[in-house]
Amino acid sequence: MYSSLAIPSTARQLHDRIYAGEIIRFTDLQPMTALVEYTRALLEDALHPWSPQQIHRHLSHPEQTERFAKIQNDFAGSAEVQQRWQDVVQSLGIAPDTLACDRLHLRFQPHCEPGQSTPRARTTATIAFHRDTWGSNIYAQTNWWAPIYPVAAGRTVALYPGLWQRPLGNSSADFDMRAILQRSHRDGRNAVDADEAIPHLLEAIDPQEGIAVDIAPGSLIAFSGAHAHAGVGNSTGLTRISFETRSILIADLLAGLGAPNVDGHAPWKTIGLFRRMNDAQRLSEILGCGFIEPYLRPAEP
Repeated sequence: MYSSLAIPSTARQLHDRIYAGEIIRFTDLQPMTALVEYTRALLEDALHPWSPQQIHRHLSHPEQTERFAKIQNDFAGSAEVQQRWQDVVQSLGIAPDTLACDRLHLRFQPHCEPGQSTPRARTTATIAFHRDTWGSNIYAQTNWWAPIYPVAAGRTVALYPGLWQRPLGNSSADFDMRAILQRSHRDGRNAVDADEAIPHLLEAIDPQEGIAVDIAPGSLIAFSGAHAHAGVGNSTGLTRISFETRSILIADLLAGLGAPNVDGHAPWKTIGLFRRMNDAQRLSEILGCGFIEPYLRPAEP
């Protein structure tokens, strides 16, 4: 499933391959290893005296969601974390002033016994099958994902590379990102359920088509936001903790470059969710447009 890329590379080489559907794995990446080590220290301090991977054994689900929300906010707002992520990006040959990034996000997926269900919460949800582009409508978007602690086939995310060019029935045409952002701003980010934050698949697919991501901490994958993916239900006895974010090469957005749109119909583009890496200026301000912009689907050939 994975391709590799020589390091250092160029932003052009990386993004052209991402837009063509490649899923690129970086291994033995020293700045990523440093980010993982820093994040583990942050987690172990915040959750002391308990092991982060076994936190579900000690705290109730409401207690977990409260702790995780604070950790997520502290992580995303940390200047040290942001600098370490910038070090990763620069090690891949990407200049920080050319890239805009979404929020740096720690995802927690606690163990759940088979057949049992837990209350839905944004901080602990297993994300349903989707393409990010169903909601963002930004086809120059690259997704980045990495484990903080070891993952396994039953404690990870799954990618569906075989569906790269296959149109799928989905609810993107009725997906109102503007309303979701307004409610998030009014009621708080964690008031928006994870299921509400993405459009949904409206047809059956074979779950066996999904390929579990099983990479070691310190490794990192990059793939197009147009790739279909989903969280894998976790009944492995350990909480899965992973890192993710999304980025846009600003010049590519301006030039109309990106992955093909095979089935996205949402009415908005979420430009304002991204900030330029070197100065944290919102991409919407850089481009002189609204936080979200009406999306005009290209005319059919």
